[in-house]
Amino acid sequence: MATSLATGQRSLGDPGIGYPLWPPLTAGCPRTSTAEVQYPVEVDFDYGAVPAGFAADARRWPALLPPLLAPGVGEGGTPLVEVEAGVFVKDESRNPTWSHKDRLNRCTVSAALGVGAEGIVVASSGNHGASAAAYAARAGLRCVVLVSEVAPAAVTTFVRAYGAVVLTVPAARRWPLLRRIVDEFGCHPVSSLTPTHTGHPFGPEGYKPIAYEIFAELGVPAAVFVPTGYGELLFGVWKGFDELRRLGVAPQVPRLYSCKPAAGGPLARAVADGVPAAQVPVGPTWAYAIACPVSSYRGVLALRGSGGRPLLLTDDALARAQRRLARAGLGQELSGAAGWAGYHQLRDTAGSGRPNDRPGSGRLDDGTVGGPVVCIATSSGFKDRVTAETEHTVHTVDPDWSAVRRRLLDAGLRPS
Repeated sequence: MATSLATGQRSLGDPGIGYPLWPPLTAGCPRTSTAEVQYPVEVDFDYGAVPAGFAADARRWPALLPPLLAPGVGEGGTPLVEVEAGVFVKDESRNPTWSHKDRLNRCTVSAALGVGAEGIVVASSGNHGASAAAYAARAGLRCVVLVSEVAPAAVTTFVRAYGAVVLTVPAARRWPLLRRIVDEFGCHPVSSLTPTHTGHPFGPEGYKPIAYEIFAELGVPAAVFVPTGYGELLFGVWKGFDELRRLGVAPQVPRLYSCKPAAGGPLARAVADGVPAAQVPVGPTWAYAIACPVSSYRGVLALRGSGGRPLLLTDDALARAQRRLARAGLGQELSGAAGWAGYHQLRDTAGSGRPNDRPGSGRLDDGTVGGPVVCIATSSGFKDRVTAETEHTVHTVDPDWSAVRRRLLDAGLRPS
């Protein structure tokens, strides 16, 4: 494995402000943040030392990741599935705990080991908590997961299987409790500590190989549609492509589209208002995994840097996308289908993002970039709230052939 070329931390609020690599600044940049908005920091690297042939050799990719002190569990290398002509799904549900969060937590748990913490703490009602618990267990660390009442029982059972302490508390109380656990028990925080999201500086770096993997198979796509909560995945994918451009390997960065439930949409509000981050009320939605009330400056940077924009999606649109993916053999939770839903919304809408005139081409005509389209799918359908909360009643079928035949005909099957 390549040695990390990480050199320090850099403020996203002012790129001229730098900090040492250790300790990770889990509350953002102290010099640019205010009471109203907190700016994250990112990991900086010695790009001049990146070896030739970097993009073509996955063994070299850790050079542009933070020091990977935590053992891996087989994250990454997820398949790129062509579902429609020219339209690909990057299926992140194939990671060890069935979500993209495994890439992030390899990096955050490495940070916990780097500072000598005995455990980690995370506020999460879904994928992040399960993944953090798995990687903490693998690294020999304790893990505390604060979940809200909306967490599906299947998810909390999954988290407990890794030996984590699971505390179900009212959603608004999770972050004050997280900060107190950090202060009194010395646990390393692997989720955000701040009112507007800053998160962990090491975490989003773990998403960059998604861009490297896409580029290795397709080159630069026309666009990438990204399910978006706080914007860490969005930022990581953008930064990965931007690094390839910076290294002279890729000619440009694809346009990125953030795909979020219309019940909230803080990133869309921040972009519309021209501010670094925003807070909004969140209405009812089944897409609990990405229904965030606050955004991060990372999301604004990713959309601005790629020429993309935010998309807001109804639960009906998300459910249609989920069914479409299932018919293609890809079972995703509702939130995980947001990228596919965003692509179809944009494809079917006239205007600045109208589709190419050739149906099924998978190309978006913005006058600048042509190529395939990638939709990131983030999480297994087994974690879906609808799936977890539906009562499964066993209906015994009369085994008489006439009754079985009638059921098959009712289901749309036809005799040969």
